[in-house]
Amino acid sequence: MDTVTMKDKSRWVWRETLKIHRFCPESRIASSLSCVEILVALYYGGVLRFDPKEPFHEERDRLIISKGHGSISYYPILADLGFIDMRELDAPGTLGNKLKAIPDTLIEGYETINGSLGHGIGVGIGMALGLKAKGSQRKVFVLVGDGELNEGSMWEAIMLAGHHKLDNLCVIVDKNNLCMLDYCRNIVDLEPIEAKFQAFGWDGVTVDGHDEVAVVEALNAFKARKSGDKSLVVVAHTVKGRGVASLEADSLCHIKSLKPDAVDALLKDAAGGEDA
Repeated sequence: MDTVTMKDKSRWVWRETLKIHRFCPESRIASSLSCVEILVALYYGGVLRFDPKEPFHEERDRLIISKGHGSISYYPILADLGFIDMRELDAPGTLGNKLKAIPDTLIEGYETINGSLGHGIGVGIGMALGLKAKGSQRKVFVLVGDGELNEGSMWEAIMLAGHHKLDNLCVIVDKNNLCMLDYCRNIVDLEPIEAKFQAFGWDGVTVDGHDEVAVVEALNAFKARKSGDKSLVVVAHTVKGRGVASLEADSLCHIKSLKPDAVDALLKDAAGGEDA
């Protein structure tokens, strides 16, 4: 997919994410908006190998969304690509609809349940080791939040991957600089994140997480690397609550919900003044 089309797709996913939040106001909208372009790059940029008709096909690449609560922006992509019925987007959070505020593996395309933070890299390591044991060339990608890196279990996993030189494992950090109750720097300052991964035996690269092309290039470069290289971390700089001024300016946006009229106003503005 070309650059213009990917950006159009990101705008569509952004709008659909807001609509989902309107139905599910308990969902984490700010966290979900920060990773829109990352998910678009993965699925529309030729990065991931997948088959919507067989979500668990052995020859798929694996994507673990460790920041599971902040991934309702994944729902429109799954529907658009045919993993789930597009009609599921009509009334998420309602009885009989598999799309909820917090995702689970009832939703085709989700590899694991990640409501509890801090486990995605460990799960990814298990998959990466298993694929290597089978002689598979498939890759494992793990999307994590920067606040999530406060969990000790993450650094245990990071050390383990570095020790085993898992060249089929890539962690993408959605670095939006905010965790649940404040800026990350005021809770546990992990800067510089890339250098810390490198200290544990990883390679690292930093990109603009809202630039689909930059994300695609970094991830495709990872897929093209030779066997024997290190695990890779891609630190993707993003904005929490991307595109919603009231969220972008609020250090507590992680736990904030938007009122229906606010969502309607955002969608109307995004539609150029027409009814959304």
